[in-house]
Amino acid sequence: MDELLQPFVRMLDDVGAPSVLRQMEQGGAAADFWSAVGESGVLDLLVPENKGGLGFTLANAAPFISALGARGYQHPVAETLIARGVLTQAGADAPDGRIALATGLGQCQICPGGLAADFLLVDTGAALALVRADQATLEPTGVHGALAARFGWNRQNAVLTTARPTNGLRPIAAVMRALQIAGAAERLAEMSTAYANDRVQFGKPIGRQQALQQNLAVMVEDAVAARIASQLGAASGWPPHLNAAATAKVTTSTAAVRIAATAHAVHGAIGISAEFDLQLLTRRLHEWRLADGAETYWSKVLGDARLARVAGSIDFIRTETFLEQTN
Repeated sequence: MDELLQPFVRMLDDVGAPSVLRQMEQGGAAADFWSAVGESGVLDLLVPENKGGLGFTLANAAPFISALGARGYQHPVAETLIARGVLTQAGADAPDGRIALATGLGQCQICPGGLAADFLLVDTGAALALVRADQATLEPTGVHGALAARFGWNRQNAVLTTARPTNGLRPIAAVMRALQIAGAAERLAEMSTAYANDRVQFGKPIGRQQALQQNLAVMVEDAVAARIASQLGAASGWPPHLNAAATAKVTTSTAAVRIAATAHAVHGAIGISAEFDLQLLTRRLHEWRLADGAETYWSKVLGDARLARVAGSIDFIRTETFLEQTN
């Protein structure tokens, strides 16, 4: 795995620097970045080998998605990776180009990365529909630097339709978002710890202050919990087990708020400046927290599943969240 992951990470750091991320936020196409990503083969990780892909499981692809999250990319790289896997495993042909995911089932919904996409993979509730972005209605949300779009479309404009996965596209997207959040959370914990050790105030690093040490310790705990929960979701199979996906998204979305707040508390005023890279990641945490169902949505999914079981809560957690992942 490292033989593929480490070159991919180095490539991201070479061609996807924060300056490129800022260019993307301003509407730039980042052609060199996308060319390098395409040549890496990562977009076909989930495509079966008999269709020219690498045939990875979602669990094996998880580190690559987290690496993308750690760099805060809004352009739909992880989404394209997921969409190509979904389409090809359903027997359809995946088009060349950037593919965003629309999982809300409604005719008017928020589509993360929609303004930078060539295609949209839409869950209609009955099937999956692939729509060209120029055949849909895409309007900016008004959030600073966001490439998410309010999305509307006509079903007659679908390029193709195919069967939807069990429980639809949203659980797969939720695990993807959880992996992105986990990657960004780990990077923010590293940045905050390094800053606390380097920033000197009143003659000593601020990282020596007990209150700040406590906040950093809780931040790292949240980052570790996010990583574990997202990996459990990815390991639950294809498509992900519904309860495992819900657990992953609840855990990571809940942690995202605290992690972003602590990162800014540690960095102080410099953290919100446009020139500093911190806000490139904390803004993504808030966006990914809400995308494809926030913690309130997925908590209800878990609650409904728990109430539908006669077994106690401990047995429910053991059998429905963990053990079923190996079935």
